[in-house]
Amino acid sequence: MRAKKYWIATISKEHAQRAINGGFIQVCHGKEGPLKRMQKEDQILIYSSKIKMEVNEKCQCFTAWGKVLDDEVYSFEMTEKFVPFRRNIQFMKCNEVSILPLIENLEFISNKKSWGYPFRYGFFEINENDFNFITSKMVSSITENSQ
Repeated sequence: MRAKKYWIATISKEHAQRAINGGFIQVCHGKEGPLKRMQKEDQILIYSSKIKMEVNEKCQCFTAWGKVLDDEVYSFEMTEKFVPFRRNIQFMKCNEVSILPLIENLEFISNKKSWGYPFRYGFFEINENDFNFITSKMVSSITENSQ
């Protein structure tokens, strides 16, 4: 059994909300390959560069955090011509957090001036330290917002 891995998926905030509501993740325009790289118990963050996929309104926030529930990758018919692949995810209670104040502390961002570059891949692995740093900010913001 391999060690738990940590992932980031780049998805618009609007699509992230659909994923949270449905308990699934769908990445890279529905491709199966990236989802097959994940295993049960892996953790995933959703980074939303934009509010909506078709509109250039910036979001630049980590908008969701979840855990892979099982080892199943399955297809889902959204329309007759679009049948993307999905995985079941248990999303955690957290608040979105802007990436801007985090950039300097994130190891997966090697070039701080071109910090958005890694997100262009749509789906990638990060180390546990970066994952824990980001999720600590997402969880601490719950406490701050409830006071």
